Amino acid sequence: MTTYDAVYQKWQQDPKAFWANAAELIDWDKKWDEVLDESNPPFYRWFKGGVLNTCYNALDRHVENGRSEQLALIYDSPITNSIQKFTYAELRDEVAKLAGVLASFGVEKGDRVIIYMPMVAEAAMAMLACARIGAVHSVVFGGFASKELAVRIDDAKPKVIMSASCGIEPTRLVPYKPLLDEAINLSTHKPSKTLILQRPQMAAELQSDRDVDWAEAMKTAVSHPCVPVEATDPLYILYTSGTTGMPKGIVRDNGGHAVALRWSMPNVFNTNPGDVYWAGSDVGWVVGHSYIVYAPLLTGCTTILFEGKPVGTPDAGVYWRVISDHSVKTFFTAPTAIRAIKREDPNGLEIKKYDLSTFEALFVAGERCDPDTLLWSEKQLQIPVIDHWWQTESGWPIVANCLGIEQLPVKPGSACKPVPGYDVQVLRPDGTQAGPNEIGDIMVKLPLPPSCLPTLWNNDKRFIDAYLSFHEGYYSTADAGFFDQDGYLSIMGRTDDIINVAGHRLSTGGMEEVLAAHSDVAECAVVGVADSLKGEVPVGFMVLKSGVDRDHQEIVSECIQMVREQIGPVAAFKQALVVQRLPKTRSGKILRGTIKKIAEKQEYRMPATIDDPAILTEIHDDLKTIGYG
Repeated sequence: MTTYDAVYQKWQQDPKAFWANAAELIDWDKKWDEVLDESNPPFYRWFKGGVLNTCYNALDRHVENGRSEQLALIYDSPITNSIQKFTYAELRDEVAKLAGVLASFGVEKGDRVIIYMPMVAEAAMAMLACARIGAVHSVVFGGFASKELAVRIDDAKPKVIMSASCGIEPTRLVPYKPLLDEAINLSTHKPSKTLILQRPQMAAELQSDRDVDWAEAMKTAVSHPCVPVEATDPLYILYTSGTTGMPKGIVRDNGGHAVALRWSMPNVFNTNPGDVYWAGSDVGWVVGHSYIVYAPLLTGCTTILFEGKPVGTPDAGVYWRVISDHSVKTFFTAPTAIRAIKREDPNGLEIKKYDLSTFEALFVAGERCDPDTLLWSEKQLQIPVIDHWWQTESGWPIVANCLGIEQLPVKPGSACKPVPGYDVQVLRPDGTQAGPNEIGDIMVKLPLPPSCLPTLWNNDKRFIDAYLSFHEGYYSTADAGFFDQDGYLSIMGRTDDIINVAGHRLSTGGMEEVLAAHSDVAECAVVGVADSLKGEVPVGFMVLKSGVDRDHQEIVSECIQMVREQIGPVAAFKQALVVQRLPKTRSGKILRGTIKKIAEKQEYRMPATIDDPAILTEIHDDLKTIGYG
């Protein structure tokens, strides 16, 4: 039996041979000249000289090799009460026609196309159509504010923008076309065409000189063949939504991306050709790129594109319904989604309504998974629940329990061990190795493996400044954590979530772990707030489980005591608030940095990805009750 240690050592001993072997699972028009081009560090390039097409590898080759009638994509939308299914042959044909539409607009290899769409099947088709003709797509989360979209238009300079008339939230329609029109007005660069998908729930008014109706264009479209591109050519740009300044345009190449994602499906996720895989994310985020669209289709799986929410569309059982209806084997979502379900259905009654016999593993990532959420999921689902860790920049898991290699024991609170391909190290500020259980900066030794960002779009200097300037020869993840004595890595939060209380470096993530274990707490956040005496002090924010009607101050007192007992008086944890909800991005990340700025009366920029701006006013009012903000 293959062991994790054996595979990791095999990679360590000969990384180039390891990745050359993995690349055999991809179809190449021309094999590479070099597995890894190291001639211009820190700008490493994988599979230099290789030629391929990502869309061909995701669709056409499966049609040619016996999977034409297998389902490739299932669009499941409880929000519109509709389900659409596409076989590999059907999806290939739709994508080829859509690629023909883009080509008719003059889009060629290397041109950029912005995709600003809701969670509909056409969003995935748009990405694949760009890949088919060698155009570089940049998906911008649907419903993003016009100003944010304009910034991305000016940076990527798209020839065409693909969009839709509206997005649909549980309680409202979000008209996209006015947002898009305003963004184009604000931007210096102007696209030559926009292709608009008219949704039946709301029609958009089209401008005759620029806007083209999607359905009309598809009626006369001529199918377009796959255009070969260099392995080192960009496949897409994905902008990280930094809360300050210009967003960073993460570049993903074609060759390394295809190789690493294809390798990850069987090895990390234990998911193989023919299996049904579901990532409950959005195409606007990296998870949507990697694990809704590219990795499952490169592997020959059936992938699910879900338009809905974990609760409220219609209830806290919708995830289990989708898994049951479509025979899902592997499901990947964010811990915040599981916490929302747990808050609504603490006893797992909704889970018991569905046949989950095909369901073998739940993966969670996107933020730290507190042990309480992981243990609840394990107890309710009776399957492995795998916390793993990676970033927009990496494009695939950095640290995980690689189920397809060897299922290691789960340690709640830890993302397990580095994935083969990544030399992960925890360093002190002076660059020396941190000891076991000592919190430090999580770094990855260069060169980064295939699929990781080779640079930023048109900004090599910023790539170096933002990621490579902290310790020479290392990529900075900007996360802090520690290895334990068994080599398991725990991610304790962003580097700026490590607070200095009277000279002691403490993790707010560790305090959150304690609060989350309280029986009445559904979810929580801890931020460090400036203090004239101690430098910083932690302040806790707790959302209670539905149905809890105890005195809030009593719960706060119990939580303060728990932190004192489990972390110690050194934490100086003396203030916490019960709040109705926490401010989050649309992908579920809690906006701790923004909460901190409100508490310290600093100016802050409204985060572009915030789920509901009104929450910040609520947090401000709550903080005033304890003398902050």
